[in-house]
Amino acid sequence: MSAETSSPQPDGPRHVALIMDGNGRWAAARGLPRAAGHREGVEALKRTIRAAPDLGIRCLTVFGFSTENWSRPADEVSDLMGLVRAYVAADLRKLDRNGVRVRILGRREGLPADIAEIVARTEATTAGNEKFLLQVAFNYGGRADIVDAARRHYERVAAGQATGPLTEEALAAGLSTADGPPVDVIVRTSGEQRLSNFLLWEAAYAELVYQDILWPDYGAEALADVVARFRARERRFGGRPAAPARVAG
Repeated sequence: MSAETSSPQPDGPRHVALIMDGNGRWAAARGLPRAAGHREGVEALKRTIRAAPDLGIRCLTVFGFSTENWSRPADEVSDLMGLVRAYVAADLRKLDRNGVRVRILGRREGLPADIAEIVARTEATTAGNEKFLLQVAFNYGGRADIVDAARRHYERVAAGQATGPLTEEALAAGLSTADGPPVDVIVRTSGEQRLSNFLLWEAAYAELVYQDILWPDYGAEALADVVARFRARERRFGGRPAAPARVAG
């Protein structure tokens, strides 16, 4: 079939959310400490951010640190906090120069003081950028975010700023993702097949893609595979395709 008569290719995803899994297993397979896997995971994130715009992606949301991750060993939590400090120190100017806006999703309460300052500075520095949106879920949990959104609604009701029952629209407006674009596809690496409390509300009609690749090995090729899989899907949003018209005769 010629290019002129072929069906148009479905649009690719504009917003890809990533559960970056497999740092520890990557390190263990090489006889390295987990911290080495996390460091290589940061490099994989940089590669992925660079590759996304060329694939038509305009927003990446990445699961950086969950509300449950605080229960990990203290030295691992310390290493992860150190990576946040190092990444922002090394790359914030580059992200800003390249027109990347950074938003942090999740609870701000309870963060170490210097991390809270880094979060505020990063968002303020990149607030005016419009070329690309990078959302980092940090101290984030999907259930906690839904609870917080409900609490915000009822606080507004108590203050006389809102009336009526809690609706889907009102709850969605209180989520930390409220100002971002809808999620098209959620990806988990490393072969695991679960959401792990990530974007539970937003996942309602997102496509799910599971890739058998450890996060430190991730990059442009793996992200292109996500785009190809998404284009092969038929998104129905709870509906069904129209039945083909019958031909008389």
